[in-house]
Amino acid sequence: MIIEPRMRGFICLTAHPAGCEQNVKNQIAYVQSKGAIDGPKRVLVIGASTGFGLASRITSAFGSNAATIGVFFEKAPAEGKTASPGWYNSAAFEKEATKAGLYAKSINGDAFSNEVKQQAIDLIKADMGQIDLVIYSLASPVRMHPITGVLHRSTLKPIGGTFTNKTVDFHTGNVTQVSIEPANQEDIDNTVVVMGGEDWAMWMNALKEANVLAEGATTVAYSYIGPEVTEAVYRKGTIGRAKDHLEATAFEISKDLASLNGKAYVSVNKALVTQASSAIPVIPLYISLLYKIMKAEGIHEGCIEQIQRLYQQRLYTGKAVPTDDQGRIRIDDWEMREDVQAKVAALWKESTTESLPEIGDLAGYKQDFLNLFGFGFEGVDYLAEVDEMVQIPSIS
Repeated sequence: MIIEPRMRGFICLTAHPAGCEQNVKNQIAYVQSKGAIDGPKRVLVIGASTGFGLASRITSAFGSNAATIGVFFEKAPAEGKTASPGWYNSAAFEKEATKAGLYAKSINGDAFSNEVKQQAIDLIKADMGQIDLVIYSLASPVRMHPITGVLHRSTLKPIGGTFTNKTVDFHTGNVTQVSIEPANQEDIDNTVVVMGGEDWAMWMNALKEANVLAEGATTVAYSYIGPEVTEAVYRKGTIGRAKDHLEATAFEISKDLASLNGKAYVSVNKALVTQASSAIPVIPLYISLLYKIMKAEGIHEGCIEQIQRLYQQRLYTGKAVPTDDQGRIRIDDWEMREDVQAKVAALWKESTTESLPEIGDLAGYKQDFLNLFGFGFEGVDYLAEVDEMVQIPSIS
């Protein structure tokens, strides 16, 4: 079939298998161009199919020659219907890893469930024995709690008052005002259950009890802080409470891993175009302004550049991992530079539907959004028929 992007709001309903494969190949080429990293050799990535999780799997494999197990929850293809992009990404990753002589297997299922945790443990025991690194990169709006059976939904709301500010519809370029009503306590509690650190701790506890964590094992979860302009709806809102919980959980996990000389870290990453960030009011406008400035300064990074730098310049230098005063790794350092943020704040005041094409990088935002679904890559013939029925070798 010929596959074209079909948009509905901030979601694209189709994904292009050849484009997703090109995306993975581009990321592999980038990691290989930056040289070998003396990093982990046996890696579990929870949330491995898109964004920072996919970049972590690629960096582990093609930067450090690591064997990897990826866990994700993706939609398989059906005749005449494309898979989700993460499915095609994972198929392409396994194909390239196998070509390079690297072990790569995947588990498709609900990472919040006890069953998937057990599946991962069984696979580690059978094929790897133990693992050196666990990346936790889940981004789900809902979580079925494995103990209570309650389905929790996260919300994206400010706390304490209505939030009103500018946002942009990145499809049309229209800059408008948006107002979001404040969260109640139930909203906050649910968001912490879905996006906080409880599931990360459950994973690490299950892996430790099963004796599949190697001596000195490291685990890293990903977070975001961001600027003052997004603070009310993000870091000081319901998601921020969940991120606070995630960051506090790192210390609890580190205590638990002390007997293995292991350590848990939270890496605070840069604002990037993801399916999740596209759904957050204010963020697309902020990112389009940020991209313009960081590209002009020569310091723009996508997911793969961020994670390759995290591994090479933070986690695996042979020295102590540098952290801020709250124990977090800061790979958002270039985004949060004072000069960069001062320029964003100035442009924010000027941003209108008319001025944004000039002062922002909405074209770059749209390009990155299309890339998430395998569209817009050079070297891919989007007018050609393509087989949507791509399988993941270790799953099919």
